[in-house]
Amino acid sequence: MRSAAPRGSSLRTALLLPIATAAALVAASGAALADDPPPAGSVPPDQDPFYSAPADIGNYGPGQVVANRKITPKSGNLGDTADAWQISYRTNDSHDKAELAVTTLLVPKKAWTGGGARPVVSVQAAEDSTGTQCAPSYGISSGAGIAGAGTLFASPVLDKGWAVAMPDFEGPKSVFMAGPQAGHAVLDGIRAVKNLGAGGIGASNTWALDGYSGGAQATGWAAELQPAYAPDVRLAGAAMGGTPADPAAVARSLDGGLFSGFEAAATVSLDTEFPEAGIQKLLNDKGKQALSDSRNKCLTDLLTGFPFKKLADYSTVPDPLAVPSVAAMLKKNTMGSAAPAAPVFDYHANTDEIVPVGQADAVVKAWCSKGAKVQTVRDAVGEHALEALVRQNDALTFLADRFTGKPASSTC
Repeated sequence: MRSAAPRGSSLRTALLLPIATAAALVAASGAALADDPPPAGSVPPDQDPFYSAPADIGNYGPGQVVANRKITPKSGNLGDTADAWQISYRTNDSHDKAELAVTTLLVPKKAWTGGGARPVVSVQAAEDSTGTQCAPSYGISSGAGIAGAGTLFASPVLDKGWAVAMPDFEGPKSVFMAGPQAGHAVLDGIRAVKNLGAGGIGASNTWALDGYSGGAQATGWAAELQPAYAPDVRLAGAAMGGTPADPAAVARSLDGGLFSGFEAAATVSLDTEFPEAGIQKLLNDKGKQALSDSRNKCLTDLLTGFPFKKLADYSTVPDPLAVPSVAAMLKKNTMGSAAPAAPVFDYHANTDEIVPVGQADAVVKAWCSKGAKVQTVRDAVGEHALEALVRQNDALTFLADRFTGKPASSTC
């Protein structure tokens, strides 16, 4: 209803790559009638009116609910264990322009037996894509796109009895590594869930953030922006790992390597979100074709389509990252300019082959210098995907301690 306006490669693939499957649109036991509506959430977002912003979206307040619908999750066993809603709401892009975003609320069917109201975690799934068909909401509701978002990212939290809100933080333009936009979408998604009040989740529930890799980028930005952008959204804590905090540093590390497809995803996304950076003016003919080929893709296609590629091969300048307009845009998307008010648990493998640890250390240092409480964990050996599993229980323990009011320690 619409409201009134006013260890190995297999593990890495399982964690980071979207699982492309065919969406089942028709129930068994007889063919559906031609005029029967498809199940809610089973239609790709670019064909689903639910994802379309109303013409007066600018008149809605940040986090105000636009529409909501009950869905039956098709990801793992979530349909049996959780009640679920998709919620669309107003948020702001990186230039504070109004846009529509969608979050998925998952509430365990099992009654909460802990003290107080059921805790809620905004879980940011690592989408790392450039097409709306790759969004977490679509994966959970249809079994397509990143269908593993529910089991990989949400299930461990739901197993604690906590509720989960999983926002499509890349927004309607599917922009990867756009920091302010992601932070806004996360925080306004929390506001929307609280405003709707579905599943017993309302004003009295305690909230926290959780995310790894691309999801940690959104988590970190939400934690950093919260004091100024959403002081009404109180956070008990934020757990994040394998964090790409500095897009320039990450790009230089990835350039020409096996995972340079992440650069393709970031380039097309940041060009979309920040046209003032002038990225298209720097491209040669090969680069223009690559930019076109990178649009509307899930991460699988991006990684398989652009391995071992160098940015310079697509540019008319030897170092496109150093061009002043590009460098200024990348700096705008680098964490560390403000301190999170909520305590942070930050973990990373020193040998991370995808997201270099040095730039994560830099943002922790910046946050600490501004008064943040950060518990930093660094593992001497480990790979990117495996680190998420190694430290998953520690991250959940950190959040559990915050939910029970235990004071947070800090390694600053």
